[in-house]
Amino acid sequence: MIVRSKRVLERGLSAHVVRACVEEFMLARPRLERLKRYYDGTHAIADRLREPGMPNTRLVHDFPRYICTMAAGYLAGEPVQYSAPDGQRAALDGVLANYRLCAIDSVDVELARQASLYGRGVELVFADGDARPRSAVLDPRLAFVVYDDTVENRPLFGVRLRPLLRDDGAEAGWSVEVYTDAEVLAFRSSGPGDVGPLHSRRWHFFSGVPMIEYWNGEDERGDFEGALSLIDAYDRLQSDRVNDKAQFVDALLLLYGCTMETDERGRSPGRQLREDKVLALPDADARAEWLCKQLNEADTEVLRGALAADIHKLSMVPDLSDERFAGNASGVAMRYKLLGLEQLARVKERWFREALRQRLALYAAFLTLRGAPPLDVNAVKMAFARSLPVNELEQAETLNALRGIVPDEQLRARAARLDGES
Repeated sequence: MIVRSKRVLERGLSAHVVRACVEEFMLARPRLERLKRYYDGTHAIADRLREPGMPNTRLVHDFPRYICTMAAGYLAGEPVQYSAPDGQRAALDGVLANYRLCAIDSVDVELARQASLYGRGVELVFADGDARPRSAVLDPRLAFVVYDDTVENRPLFGVRLRPLLRDDGAEAGWSVEVYTDAEVLAFRSSGPGDVGPLHSRRWHFFSGVPMIEYWNGEDERGDFEGALSLIDAYDRLQSDRVNDKAQFVDALLLLYGCTMETDERGRSPGRQLREDKVLALPDADARAEWLCKQLNEADTEVLRGALAADIHKLSMVPDLSDERFAGNASGVAMRYKLLGLEQLARVKERWFREALRQRLALYAAFLTLRGAPPLDVNAVKMAFARSLPVNELEQAETLNALRGIVPDEQLRARAARLDGES
């Protein structure tokens, strides 16, 4: 998190202040680039070199993409449900109508994926050509928010680094766009780490900083970031297993008491063995045997399983292909197996909810200027549902067993809630 004093806005936001923030952000950018490389499948094993002639299999195991997909889908795979008290329903309906126009559910899923990957997602709220509020997902490697130094850490302004492209697609400089709570300032730039003179400024009418960060947690860490060394070890282990197999096939043949020469057809000894599949020894004292490495697959498989288990344990995303996730497991048993993922999702949900409330306030403020009724965002309730398989027979048996013990209204409410979770 980049922090500055509120006085930087009171004195007027200068290129010097923005440049210092961009330079601080660029120091952390190599970490983001590394996470993106692993997510794209470019792991450290891809750069491994071996001696000429040695097999050099480089296997990449896509744990990062699996972890991010599972964590983001579990959190935001089901659309967030919004509700408001009677006096606020009309105002909320107006906001939700604009949410539907910009497919906000898809935006939420992408923000959850970014938060899982980089430790934070970045959203930009803007007005389209028809003066309607819209949302766009920005690249966290090129966008960030600066906060004040109070205990509340309120956003001061957001910064977006944007490459300018010519008609042929070539880069033609950069633009640094700064979003305060009232204006959008554009600075010229020669590169992503440079901030030049002010180029333009305009009002945005959102009554708040229209750039929002969706944190994955207080430390802004990606879900697989703590397991990167384990993923590297897993890649090396599996690659070396294949290399050992290749070396086993290419084992050396040792000859005792004799030699092999090029035959009358000009074939080398190795070619003779491959083609004839026969080796003639000159006398009884001569012998031949293969020199090959002894492979202990049992120990290697134990190590592979331990590494995979540690990766899933530290990321708190289980391996759903594991035999423990059998189709006949009860709902309670399944929830115990997903307990780590559920705790992870609850932490994510708290930070996600805070950012969603910021978005709600921006949309409501913009629509109020257009004549919509005001919305009290603190009165709006948000409900997250988990994407889980449902045992409908077990649920029906539970509800039936409670009939006559629990009031019908509570049973109907419980059935509706379970239906929503499914």
